[in-house]
Amino acid sequence: MASATLKKNYRCSQSLQQFYSGGPFVVSSDGSFIACACSESIKIVDSSNASTKFTIEAESGTITALALSPNDKLLFSAGHSRQIKVWDLDTFKCLRSWKGHDGPVMGMACHGSGGLLATSGADRKVLVWDVDGGFCTHYFKGHKGVVTSIMFHPDVNKSLLFSGSDDTTVRVWDLLAKKCVAVLEKHFSAVSSMAVSEDGWTLLSAGRDKVVNLWDLHDYRCKSTIPTYEVLEAVCIVYSGSQFALSLGAFLQQSGKKKSRSTGIYFITAGERGIVRIWTSEGAVCLYEQKSSDVTVSSAEDEDSTRGFTSAVMLPLDQGLLCVTADQQFLFYSPAEHLEEKWSLKLTKRLVGFNDEIVDMKFLDEEEQYLAVATNLEQVRVYDLSSMSCSYVLSGHTDTILCLDTSISSNGRRLILTGSKDNSVRLWESERRCCIGLGIGHMGAVGAVAFSKKCRDFFVSGSSDRTIKVWNFDGLSDDIEEPISLKAKAVVAAHDKDINSLAVAPNDSLVCSGSQDRTACVWRLPELVLVVKFTGHKRGIWCVEFSPVDQCVITAAGDKTVKIWAIADGSCLKTFEGHTSSVLRASFLTRGTQFVSCGADGLVKLWTIKTNECISTYDQHEDKVWALAVGKKTEMLATGGSDAVINLWHDSTAAEKEEAFRKEEEGVLRGQELENALLDAEYTKAIQIALELRRPRKLFELFSELFRKREAGDHIDKALHALGKEEFLLLFEYIREWNTKPKLCHVAQSVLFRAFNILPPTEIIEIKGISELLEGLIPYSQRHFSRIDRLIRSTFLLDYTLIRMSVIEPTTQDDLKTKSLLHSEKNMEDNAEEDQKQVSEEQKPKASGKKRKSHKSGDHSRLHKKVKDSSTHANTAAVPLQA
Repeated sequence: MASATLKKNYRCSQSLQQFYSGGPFVVSSDGSFIACACSESIKIVDSSNASTKFTIEAESGTITALALSPNDKLLFSAGHSRQIKVWDLDTFKCLRSWKGHDGPVMGMACHGSGGLLATSGADRKVLVWDVDGGFCTHYFKGHKGVVTSIMFHPDVNKSLLFSGSDDTTVRVWDLLAKKCVAVLEKHFSAVSSMAVSEDGWTLLSAGRDKVVNLWDLHDYRCKSTIPTYEVLEAVCIVYSGSQFALSLGAFLQQSGKKKSRSTGIYFITAGERGIVRIWTSEGAVCLYEQKSSDVTVSSAEDEDSTRGFTSAVMLPLDQGLLCVTADQQFLFYSPAEHLEEKWSLKLTKRLVGFNDEIVDMKFLDEEEQYLAVATNLEQVRVYDLSSMSCSYVLSGHTDTILCLDTSISSNGRRLILTGSKDNSVRLWESERRCCIGLGIGHMGAVGAVAFSKKCRDFFVSGSSDRTIKVWNFDGLSDDIEEPISLKAKAVVAAHDKDINSLAVAPNDSLVCSGSQDRTACVWRLPELVLVVKFTGHKRGIWCVEFSPVDQCVITAAGDKTVKIWAIADGSCLKTFEGHTSSVLRASFLTRGTQFVSCGADGLVKLWTIKTNECISTYDQHEDKVWALAVGKKTEMLATGGSDAVINLWHDSTAAEKEEAFRKEEEGVLRGQELENALLDAEYTKAIQIALELRRPRKLFELFSELFRKREAGDHIDKALHALGKEEFLLLFEYIREWNTKPKLCHVAQSVLFRAFNILPPTEIIEIKGISELLEGLIPYSQRHFSRIDRLIRSTFLLDYTLIRMSVIEPTTQDDLKTKSLLHSEKNMEDNAEEDQKQVSEEQKPKASGKKRKSHKSGDHSRLHKKVKDSSTHANTAAVPLQA
C-alpha cells in the first residue's frame, strides 16, 4: 500500500454562524438575501446557503426595526438608541442618520416609490420622513398604545398609510390630507399584522385576539371577521397567478370545492401553534391546515413562553412562503408537486439563525454530504452541507443531548445514536427520520456513545453513573413504527468519575473509555474485561480514539496535552504539548500518521506524529471547540463550539502545492521578461516587472543605472507615470528601506524627488497607508540633510587654511560681478575652458630664485583660482577662488 501524503494545511471553506437573534428581518426584492437583526448588528445573509455576506455594526443598541428600499439599494434601521440610520448596501456605509421618536422605533416601512419612510414607535407616534433629505414630512398622533406595525398601501397612487397598535385599533392616514381618515375598531387585543388585497380595496388585519378582520377601504367598514382560534402573528395575501394560487385552485377545482366564479381572497395565517393555514374570505373557510408543526419546541420551555411562528412573508418572484419561528429558524415552504390525494405544503429549506452551544457533531455518511449536530437542545439537527440548511430535526429526547455517533448498518441504513441528560440512549434511522430504538438503564446523564466499527450490530454507552453498557440492536426490522426497547448485554463499573468519551477498536474487539478521573481504560468486548489502564494525565480525559493502523490509543485531556499510549503494556509513547488550555477533542488523520486536536483555547491544531511537530494552527473560533468531526472520504473537518459557529475545513495541501508551483513558474517567466527588458533598455517595463515581482534589489540597481545616464530624468519620469497607486505604495516602502542606509540614500532621495514632482500632494494623501511611510521617511531624510550641512560647514576650515597660507584670497565684490557676467553669457562652457588653459599656462614654474609656492588647492570645487603673476609683483600674490 502506498504511503499516504502528509497533510500540511487545511482551509476553512464554509462557516455557519449566528445570523439572527430574533426581532425584525426584511427580504430583498429578488429574494437573494435577507437582512436580519442580530443583537446590536445587522447581518446580510445569503438566502441560498445561510452564509453571511456582510455584517453591519449599527451601533444603535438592539435593532428593533428594519426596512429595505424597493430597489434594494438602501437599508433603513433603528434601535433602542432611537436613531434612524440609512445604509448604502453597495458600500455598507451609513449615509445619514437622525432621531425623531421619543422612544424605541417599533415598526418601519418604505414607500413603493422609495422616497418616503414611515416609522412607528413606543411613543405612540407615526412619522413619515423624506429619505433623501432626512426631514419629517408627516407627523401623526392618535394611538393610545405602542404602534407595533405599519405599512403603506401597495399601490403607489393611493396615498394611504396603515398603522396597528397595542390599543387594539388600526388607523388609516391620508398622506395628502395629512390626517387620520378612519379608526378601525374591531379587535380586542394588539394588532400584530396587516395586509392589503390584490385589488387594493380590502385590508386584512390579524391580532392576538385570534381573529382576522376584513375591512372595506371604500367606506372603512368591517366586511367580515374570521375566527382562527390561535394567537396570530402574521397574515399574508396569496396573489392570483402565483404558484400557491394556481396549485391550490387546481386542486380545489379538481376536488369540487371551488366555484366557477369565486371572488374570494386567499390568505395565509401563522401564529403560536406553529402551523400554516390557508383561508378564503368567501365563507371564511380554512382550505388547508398543516397536520403537524415543523417548529421544534423545547420541552424545558415554560407554558407562557413564546412558541410557534413569530412572522411570515410571501417571498418575491413566486419563491414560496417564508415563516420565522420563535427559536430563530427560517422555514421555506412551497406547494407539493403531487396533488392526487390532498394539497399540501412541503418544507424546502430550513435555515437556523442560532445554534446555541454545539456539543458534538458527526458526518452522516462517507460522502460527507450531511452533518448531524447536537446542540444545547433536545433535538438533533441534520445539515445539508451543500446549502448549509437544516434538512431535518430528530426530536424525542426530553433533555439536552450530550453526545452522538453515526454509522451505516449492515443492510445499508444510515443510523444516528444519541445520548442525553434524560439518562437514555436513542437509535435513529436517518431515511425515515424516526427513532427505532430506546435504551433505558443508566442512572445518570449519558455523556459518551460509540458504534461498533466492523460488525455494526452493537454500540456502547458511558454515563455519569460511571458505568459502561453494551447494547445490541441486531435484528431490528425496517418497518418499525414505535421505538423498540433495547437491552444491555454487558455492564461494568468502569471509573471513579464521569465517563467523557468512548471509542471502539476497528476490529470490534476492544473499547476504550476516558474519564474525569484522569485515567483511560481499555476493555475487551463483549464481556467488558479490563485489558490495560493508562495513567499519566494530570486532569480529566475528554477524548479517546484508537489508531486505525497501530496498536495504540490517543487521549486528549484537561492538562493541555495529547498523549499516545501503547495497548500492549500501557506505556506512554508520545506527549504533545502546544494548546494553552484543555484539549477537548483529538482524532487521527492520514492513516494514523497525523492527528488533529481542538481545545478550550479555541484553537484547532494539525500534528505530525513522527516528528512531534505542530504543522498548522487555526484560530477561527472565539470560544471552546467542543465538537470535531472527520470525514472518511476526503478527511474534511467540521468543528463547532461554544461560539455557536460551525466551520468546515478542506485539505488544501495539494491545491497550495499546485498554486506554489504555478507562481514559481510564472515568476521564472516574468524574471526572464525583466532581463530581456534590461537588455533592450526598456526601463519603464523593467521597473514595472521588478515591482510586480517584488524585487527591491533589482529595482535599486535599475534606478542606480538610470541615474548614471544623461537622460535619467526622462526615463524615470516615464517609468513613474506608468505606475498605479498600489505600485507607488510599494515603491515608497522600498524607498523607506533604502533611505535608512547611507550607501543607498542618494538613490532613494533622487527617486523620491522625481515621485513628488509627478504626483500632486492631493493624490499622494489619497494613497492608503502612505502616511505611515512618510513618517518613516522624514527622520532619516532630516538626518541625511544635516550630515550634508555639516560637510559643507567643514569645508570652510579648508578655505580659511588656504587663505592664511596666502594660496587663495577671499571672494570680493568684483569677483562676484565677474561671476554673474560669466553665467549670463551663452558660451559659458567655452570661456570656462579658456580660463582653465590660461591658468594652467600661468601655473608653470618660472626660472626665478624665489621660493616656489604650493598650489595644492587647485581642485577645490567651490573656488575659482587666480594665479599670482611673478613678473609684475615682487611678492607672491593670492589667487581668488570662486564657486
